[in-house]
Amino acid sequence: MSYDLLCWLLLAAAALCVGSFLNVVIYRLPLMVLQPQPGFSLLQPRSHCPRCKTPVRAGDCVPLLSWLWLRGRCRSCRRSISWRYPAIELATLAISLLLAWLLPWNGALLAALMMSGFLLALSLIDLRVQLLPDALTLPLLWLGLLFHAWGVLPRSSPAQAILGAAGGYLLFRLLASAWRVFRHREALGGGDARLLAALGAWLGWQPLPLLLLLAACMGLIAALLARLSMQRPLSLPLPFGPCLALAGETLLLEQLTSCFGWLHFA
Repeated sequence: MSYDLLCWLLLAAAALCVGSFLNVVIYRLPLMVLQPQPGFSLLQPRSHCPRCKTPVRAGDCVPLLSWLWLRGRCRSCRRSISWRYPAIELATLAISLLLAWLLPWNGALLAALMMSGFLLALSLIDLRVQLLPDALTLPLLWLGLLFHAWGVLPRSSPAQAILGAAGGYLLFRLLASAWRVFRHREALGGGDARLLAALGAWLGWQPLPLLLLLAACMGLIAALLARLSMQRPLSLPLPFGPCLALAGETLLLEQLTSCFGWLHFA
């Protein structure tokens, strides 16, 4: 087996494991925030079937393969296990392989992988319960500042990253206040403001207007598609976190690929 193939296989295995952990975060973190219970955390109690409560065997915790082997059913009660679990693991795998194909295998790839994992978890939590937990947005913000301080991310200095974090938060709070004054209702939450601050810490302050424009266009398209396909009223609130996340991921990838190019494939 060649060294390159081994590296790709190890990356794929690691990505599937990360995807499996993201499943835990996406399910448990909102419960920890909205319905805190003693002894309930990301690690305790052990993973179990949500219906019969039987703990999952160690051999049944292999990402993706266990779900396929069990044909999407619990070993004990034989009831179906949601397809969302393998779908999230596959999404994490696909994102990781795409980033590894586009970027050189250095600190930039590590930064992009970490940002993508955080944004995927935040997006899916926001879609499920309309919540962007500080337990994810704040570490994402600090990681952006640290990667800039270490010189991993291009096109921006630590000072610009700090301005991006502060400017992102203040800009979103300003937009929320203006909406409240003119429309007399809340539309933009504090979690969205903290997520934009985190993205500003990763991208710097210059791309923030473009990021908001892209996110707004994505939100409009999503609302129209939901209206056409599911008859969803346009007046219903739409989670904005996934739009911000996708726009932020797109701009970071554009920054990294334009800086490094595809020279590592030459």
